[in-house]
Formats: sequence, C-alpha cells, structure tokens
Amino acid sequence: MDVKDNLQHIMKRIEQSCEKVNRKSTEVKIIGVTKYVSIPRASEALAAGVIHLGENRVEEGLEKREALGDKAIWHFIGNLQSKKVKQMIDQFDYLHSLDRLSLAKEINKRAPHGTSIKCFVQINVSGEESKSGINPSDAIQFVTSLKQFEAIEVVGLMTMAPFVENKEETRPVFRKLKELKDTIEALQLPHAPCHELSMGMSNDYEVAVEEGATFIRIGSSLVGNES
Repeated sequence: MDVKDNLQHIMKRIEQSCEKVNRKSTEVKIIGVTKYVSIPRASEALAAGVIHLGENRVEEGLEKREALGDKAIWHFIGNLQSKKVKQMIDQFDYLHSLDRLSLAKEINKRAPHGTSIKCFVQINVSGEESKSGINPSDAIQFVTSLKQFEAIEVVGLMTMAPFVENKEETRPVFRKLKELKDTIEALQLPHAPCHELSMGMSNDYEVAVEEGATFIRIGSSLVGNES
C-alpha cells in the first residue's frame, strides 16, 4: 500500500464530490489519522503531502510529534481525559473533542498565558450511546457558555456518523451538523467563529464533503493499519 497513491485516489474522489455540490476541493483538508501506524508510516504520509496528522491517544501522539516535530499540523481527535490536558496542551494544534465544561475549564487552566486553543465542539448528532458529544439541542447553549474561558476558541463542530454499509444513511447526520454550524456561526460570537466542520472518515468522507466538511479524518484508506 503506497500512501502517495492512496492520497491521489482520495483527492480525486474529493474533487468529484465537490463538483457535485459546486464546492472547491481546496476547501477540504485531509487529516491523516496515524493512530494505528508507526512513525515511519506517518513520516511517509508527510512526504506524500499530508500536512495534517491526527492522533487519539496522548502518549502515542506525543511520540510521533517528538519524532516528526513541526513538519505536521497536529490534531487530537480522540476523547480527552481532563488529567491528560497538561501533557497535550501545547503539543497539538487542534482539539476535536471538546464535549464538557470540566474539560474546557482544565484547558483554560493549562493553556499558556495569552494563547488560545483551537477547539471543535463534539456533537453527538446520531444520538448513539456509544459516542461522546453534546446533544444537538444543547449545542448553542454549550458553545455560548464557553465565553467564560478565554483560552478556548471554538473553530468549528465535529461529529462521528454511525458506521453503516450504505454511506448515504450518514447524510442526515452530516447535514444536521452543517445546519448547526451555520446557526452558531451566524451568532458571530467572538470566542466561537465556528467556520469549520470536522466530519467524515474513510467509509463516508465523500458524503461528508458533499454536506460541507472542511476537515475529513482519514486513516485506513490513506495510511492503512499496522496494528
């Protein structure tokens, strides 16, 4: 499996999805999810042109960051325990899983003075008990309440769609997140510009792109699985 070939294939499919809905493919950024692969494989992704890398465990992410440094833009995409914030706070560029006030409070406490942490608020659009995230009906109130934390910048919303054989079944989930993002963005909250949508993975990213995704999180289709 060649990462460069995989990337070209994915980019082609992104372009096709964008053409369907009159979007520019440059609006979509690929996060190479490297949680199941080695540092050399992650380095191969960088060499192929993937500059956004995503990890969902702090320790493994820090190992890769130490090895690869600032060559990548680092995204933390997994559930984050408050006790792990101190380790990751100045090592990752984006957090995709802000889902509770206690976590926001800890981020605010640990963030270097005068800095803001780019966060996606995780929304559980599908309502699955197995998934983390804010209930969509509580999202506006939650995002508004984050104003009290000066180190939090809500750059967008994130969700995970159900894993289903027919990817078309994910469309209502992505559409709902886009509508919610637009509603929050229209509020013009200084702490929550909310321009971005982190949604779509290897099995459903084309639908996510058609519904407005600006970041898609691609693991197995891009770098494979070495675990």
